[in-house]
Amino acid sequence: VQVVESGGGLVQAGGSLRLSCAASGLTFSNYTMGWFRQTPGKEREFVAGVSGSGSSLYSTDSVKGRFTISRDNAKNAVYLQMDRLKPEDAAVYYCAARAFPFISRSSDTYDYWGQGTQVTVSS
Repeated sequence: VQVVESGGGLVQAGGSLRLSCAASGLTFSNYTMGWFRQTPGKEREFVAGVSGSGSSLYSTDSVKGRFTISRDNAKNAVYLQMDRLKPEDAAVYYCAARAFPFISRSSDTYDYWGQGTQVTVSS
């Protein structure tokens, strides 16, 4: 199984980025997908998740109304549209896959992880 993120970069506060995650080697629609982020010295934090069918979505309070998770099962891909970015959103963002039908906020419950993509937000 491979999980590969892309789309990170440097953006000014208030700007937007779209992260992409491509997964291979698994039956993608059977996996709940999640986005997490991590900054140095802190634990990995749940950002958003989407069920295998795409019918169930959940995001953490700090990003609600600004970030949108979506998936395209035909492309084995999941996306995180990030709008109105703030300096505190800067982190390494990780995509993860979970072989259960319910979204989980716990990183321990995800089976496969990407290598991460850096998001930097300048003030």
